[in-house]
Amino acid sequence: MKNVYFLSDAHLGSLAIEHGRTKERKLANFLDSIKHRAQAVYLMGDLFDFWHEYRYVVPKGYTRLLGKISELTDAGVEVHYFCGNHDLWQHDYFERECGMVLHRHNEVVEIGDKTFFLGHGDGLNRQERGFKLLRALFHNRLCQTLFAAVHPRWGMAFGLEWAKHSRLKREDGKEPPYQGEDKEDLVIFAKDYLKTHPDINFFVFGHRHIELDLMLTRSARILILGDWISLYSYAVFDGEHMYMENFIEGETCP
Repeated sequence: MKNVYFLSDAHLGSLAIEHGRTKERKLANFLDSIKHRAQAVYLMGDLFDFWHEYRYVVPKGYTRLLGKISELTDAGVEVHYFCGNHDLWQHDYFERECGMVLHRHNEVVEIGDKTFFLGHGDGLNRQERGFKLLRALFHNRLCQTLFAAVHPRWGMAFGLEWAKHSRLKREDGKEPPYQGEDKEDLVIFAKDYLKTHPDINFFVFGHRHIELDLMLTRSARILILGDWISLYSYAVFDGEHMYMENFIEGETCP
């Protein structure tokens, strides 16, 4: 089989991150470099710092990335998009215009002869009750309908400023480093899930902005994909092996 790629968290369009267009070009260049080796690409959420589709309007920009994704899907490469906590306000633009397969929830999928648990990773934290309440509000259909009634000029500005504030309230605007197996919620979730679903081979998440490849059992691993803000990290599954890489312009990708 050809390779399957996983990546997440570019946060394109962020008002808190410099050189957003450079990062978009780099991501488009990466997708171009793997187009002949890829069977599928899984975009695991938060590629955009804020995304909201109105009935007749989509956010300005991102033409390089969306054009490259459309080129991949036109060539028969599967591109799957998992909604994150920054880009969950999607309807059918990615599917109808770009040919992507949209996933709004965690999924268990078979790739080759391995079983994957896939998701962005938000909502799995045991302690962030405020975040879970906010997440439920953002996913509420009535709230989404009411927000869609706001003119895009103000709706997009509000969303981007909210996302900026969310990032800048962290120390140095960065995620905390790896906390250890007993404190990382995604690791704890995966271990608990394995107790009732021991057939899972790989858990793949974004959201945390750290690179992690950890054995959970003799047959199960968790991978947290890092980001495309500073790490430019991704995972590759070649049908037998799963491993992490970092994209460097000019180098040949596996």
